[in-house]
Amino acid sequence: MTTLDFLSVSGTDLVDTAGTPVRLAGVGLGGWMNMENFITGYPGDEGTMRRLLRDRMGSEAYEAFFEAFSRDFFDEADAAHLASLGINSVRIPFNYRHFEDDQAPFELKEEGFARLDRVVRLLGEHGIYSILDLHALPGRQNQHWHSDNPTHIAEFWNQGHFQDRVVHLWEALADRYKDRPEVAGFNPINEPSDPTGEALPAFYERLEGAIRAIDARHILFLDGNKYSTDFSFLDARTEPMANTVYTAHDYALPGITSATAYPGVTRGEYFDRSVVEQTFLRRTEYMRRTGTPIWIGEFGPVYSDDRSQDAWRLQLLRDQLEIYREHGASWALWTYKDIGLQGLVSARADSAYLELVGEVVEKKRRLGVDSWGGSDAGVRDVLDPIDALFDREFPDYRPYPWGRQPHIAVLVRHILFAEPLAGEFADRFRGVDPQRARDLAASFRFDACEERVGLSAVLREHLRG
Repeated sequence: MTTLDFLSVSGTDLVDTAGTPVRLAGVGLGGWMNMENFITGYPGDEGTMRRLLRDRMGSEAYEAFFEAFSRDFFDEADAAHLASLGINSVRIPFNYRHFEDDQAPFELKEEGFARLDRVVRLLGEHGIYSILDLHALPGRQNQHWHSDNPTHIAEFWNQGHFQDRVVHLWEALADRYKDRPEVAGFNPINEPSDPTGEALPAFYERLEGAIRAIDARHILFLDGNKYSTDFSFLDARTEPMANTVYTAHDYALPGITSATAYPGVTRGEYFDRSVVEQTFLRRTEYMRRTGTPIWIGEFGPVYSDDRSQDAWRLQLLRDQLEIYREHGASWALWTYKDIGLQGLVSARADSAYLELVGEVVEKKRRLGVDSWGGSDAGVRDVLDPIDALFDREFPDYRPYPWGRQPHIAVLVRHILFAEPLAGEFADRFRGVDPQRARDLAASFRFDACEERVGLSAVLREHLRG
């Protein structure tokens, strides 16, 4: 077992207790304690998917599936694989629902902590730090599916009740992990999206005080507003918070759109390494101005079924990794495991799970249901008339956070289309008994998955170079 040291902030560096700089090079564990549609194939949001699966499967088979999934999605072999690549940190996203029920607010559930403990321990045994990431908050902190949001409203910022519950949960997490050096720190809110820009800084101040009253040692990793791309809400601060990293997310446009080449033209703009670096510099301006460490909490391209298209996406990834190295930035690549869009390893196409839900996944792709990695090419006959109506009747409509067209895409594709399709997904699980449920979950075991070899090679080359 490798012994890990407490980390802290010293100027622009993360350092261990001897003052030696440590650069975090990691991945996100998306899809495990916070499930996302593109990662495991369901339509819409996690809460709806779970509700429908319990209805179709019955409680016994439902519990059997998710108990096995929790173990099989990340276990000893996964930790060992990450260590073999040279990875030294994992950002662990989790949904508040593992720790608390909406019908019993403030009553924390030990099983959620135990689930998190198991993976923190596994990673620590392999010399890998954990960053604890509350990815889905009660009331939803942003407008999209990854905060387990079935709507497009981020109600968290409008109700003190939700904020009180998050403070209560982080007080419990801080108390549990305050003496655990294998935890690098706490990432209290993933991708906040506060339309006013006023509630977020006030809540960060409150949250810092609550956590520091219990644990003054662990690093706070604080995301920017507007999905961790905007730090203007900090302009009124005279200095950064102590022992704090302000973290940007840095998805490069060619890697997350329907681009066909890099370097090349994406949405009318030529992208090469210099343009990618300019975006990084813009997103990290606050950190460099204040002399604080840089941690890119999420980045990375999505991939297509056509592996011949991987080469230019991997070149984009190489460029980003080199930029981060040149600027001393730590990073966490999104994401470790999925069904083939972005993961380092993925459930096989011929797995029991994908054989069961594959037709729904294909329909989801055809309808462009997923906001992430999906295409609207098959539903332009629906979207074009809506766009034309808005051009005519509401030409100045610019909804927060990304403007009109992404807003319409979420409402139509990701909510309206996803709702009936979620029922079709759940229908596939009718009649599944507990043993069959466990077998389906086993499709995500490391030894049942396939590795995206080219991606692994890029990481190995970079981390050992």
